[in-house]
Amino acid sequence: MTGVAENHNTSLPPKEAGLFKRLLKMYEQKQYKMALKIAKQILSNPKLADHGETLAMKGLTLSYMGRKEEAYEDVKRGLKSDLKSYVCWHVYGLIQRGDKKYEEAMKCYVNALKIDKDNIQILRDLATLQVQLRDLEGFRDTRYRLAVLRPSQRSHWLAYAVALHLQGELPLAIKVMEECRKLAHPEKREDCDVEYGEYILYQLELMMEAGSFPEAIEHSLRYESYVFDNVSLLENRVKAYLASGKKKEANEVLFTLLDRNAENWKYYQDLSFPTDSAENLLEFCKEMQKSKPSARTPKKIPLTLTQGDEFRILVRSYLTQGLQKGLPALFNDIKLLYKEPSKASIIEEEVFKILDMEKSRSSQVSPQTSSDEDLPASTLLWTYYFLAQHSDQKRDYIKALEYVDLAIEHTPTLVESYSFKAKIYKHMNRLVEAADCMDEAQSLDTSDRFINYKTGKYLLRANLVDRAETILAKFTREGMKASENLCDMQCFWYMIESARALNRLGKVGEALKILHVIDRVRRLNYWPP
Repeated sequence: MTGVAENHNTSLPPKEAGLFKRLLKMYEQKQYKMALKIAKQILSNPKLADHGETLAMKGLTLSYMGRKEEAYEDVKRGLKSDLKSYVCWHVYGLIQRGDKKYEEAMKCYVNALKIDKDNIQILRDLATLQVQLRDLEGFRDTRYRLAVLRPSQRSHWLAYAVALHLQGELPLAIKVMEECRKLAHPEKREDCDVEYGEYILYQLELMMEAGSFPEAIEHSLRYESYVFDNVSLLENRVKAYLASGKKKEANEVLFTLLDRNAENWKYYQDLSFPTDSAENLLEFCKEMQKSKPSARTPKKIPLTLTQGDEFRILVRSYLTQGLQKGLPALFNDIKLLYKEPSKASIIEEEVFKILDMEKSRSSQVSPQTSSDEDLPASTLLWTYYFLAQHSDQKRDYIKALEYVDLAIEHTPTLVESYSFKAKIYKHMNRLVEAADCMDEAQSLDTSDRFINYKTGKYLLRANLVDRAETILAKFTREGMKASENLCDMQCFWYMIESARALNRLGKVGEALKILHVIDRVRRLNYWPP
């Protein structure tokens, strides 16, 4: 809630002036009934029945109580009574903004500033609207005025730098951030806080965007000890080194980053090697496997660089480890390899070998004779699950259903099996069965928001709008229809899917109503068409 610009009102007698200050306090504390009572008390004085600022505050209070028509009537009366009051103009702007009439609100703020040009609260509200309406030039000018009025508050200088950044005035933004950094510079290194480190990182980002790479490198080295987010600093330094052609220095920083996080694929891509990069990268990955045995990325990258028998050995090990650990995302992890038919065939052969081995193991080994060295019992489950995904990728949906049913038979409580079965039905265009299957998955874990969302989406695609609303109501505001709450929250996936479902059901009017809401939000936020 935005505060109201205070006016030390001299037109009110001492008693009413005290009440007016209390009225402002009650409004700020959201005690609207008490604020309304005080406003009526002031206006009950026959000499103050048309007091502009009190009427304006009464209207603002009524607007937060949902009495919009009365609110506009009182605010307009107040403004008519005192056109030279910046409080009245500010309040009128607040009400307009509350109703999403942003351009009208901005005009009110401008009129208020004509009366009191240095009012901090009104300038802040104006800046917020300017950036929302993409008036970047006006946003820059307003932020500059705020910075000049409060030069010791570095938050204003930071906002001014952001405004310059949005306008593309990068050299000036860098200079402003340097002054901002100086204001925040601690006397002792021990007194440095996270905020100061973020100033340094933002200044570094501006330098990178401006193409000042040597300055960016020097900046990152000079202030490294002040930055808490060391990873971001090093990543930017790598970009600066690479842009400057300093591959050796970039490699040294990348080795440090890989030692901290061996899973980041981008670090491997940025490494530079003197000769054949593919062969050298393969050797480097082997070294990383030794130093970081639990990391999966050094094992995954060689799968993209090898062929034939070498690929077969590597992918067999990769699949076995993934299935043993029970990784649901294992298939998605290697899905990129299916672009090469030869690799897809090898993967299929190796998974079937693992399946045969697991079937044989499960038939021979009883719980009494099993040992700690045996593969986990869930390996067979995840092998079925992987083969269902594999068959779905090949568009062999009948086989995919067979394997996912085997997975469900093995472990009837696994949510992933039911949700993937729904996905197979969706690919077969059997949308009602897909929705029923996803609903069954949701019943196994009613607290999972993602499964809840997927169930609602599948039900809408099957034109089961009422069932979808019942499911989605579990995570929306109580006492309010799910459809209304989701539209208020601008949940666009729901609005689009709901409009499509209503259109398919022949309820064109209701579908158009939802689409008009989407269009209005787009226009209010100035999205590109």
